[in-house]
Amino acid sequence: MTLQSDRKDLVALVTGGGRGIGRAVALALARRGWNVAINYRSNAEAAAQTLAEVEAAGARGLLIGADIAAAADRERLLAAVRQAFGRLDLLVNNAGMAPRKRADLLEMTLESFHEVLATNLEGPFFLTQAAARWMIEQVQAGLEPRPKIINIGSISAYTASIMRGEYCMAKAGMGMMTALFADRLAEWGIHVYEVRPGIIATDMTAPVQDRYRKLIADGLLPIRRMGEPEDVARAVAALAEGALPYSTGEVINVDGGFHLRRL
Repeated sequence: MTLQSDRKDLVALVTGGGRGIGRAVALALARRGWNVAINYRSNAEAAAQTLAEVEAAGARGLLIGADIAAAADRERLLAAVRQAFGRLDLLVNNAGMAPRKRADLLEMTLESFHEVLATNLEGPFFLTQAAARWMIEQVQAGLEPRPKIINIGSISAYTASIMRGEYCMAKAGMGMMTALFADRLAEWGIHVYEVRPGIIATDMTAPVQDRYRKLIADGLLPIRRMGEPEDVARAVAALAEGALPYSTGEVINVDGGFHLRRL
């Protein structure tokens, strides 16, 4: 017997959901009737604001402080979602960090490499692994609809930035992570996607936005503006709502056309 879900029961976990792209994703989902577990690492005040806006949209929200780079925190994160909601219909791997100090490739430290890779690749990989096992349990139990996983990548997956090489390597790895989980989970009807933002106006890009705006004005992008977190959130929401039912492992570029590689 298939267990059908009421739309109001659907649950999304958004990592790094306290601000920026994560906040925009959480709000886009809440406005479409999803309940949202909002993960944050350190900025509790920003996360509380996201929660307030999620609840104002009429959805249930849950704040969970956890560092996805830490195995015990990942376990606690999923346990909190299970206890509060009893199900997981969507995992959005959004949490990430830039190097604490931009340094030339020849000066990158081992500590920076480890920290960025642990947060941006190792953490999302093993969180996805654990979430996927839970999602398979749901499928086996007949719970509908089938869950989904959406990874927030970056144009840095294929764009060399020698002052933040560790970030580029992590995002390149996330591209393969998307393909691997898409292949492994397809038999269960669990689709995996990557949304790949370009230059988005967030706290992470704030220190270099003046430079980016000049490059855009000079023709870097076909769509001549910086992206907003809401641009990324719209793509995530469309995938979450089942816009691409016959696709998995797909990369959706939200980059103003940067990927076109024009002459």
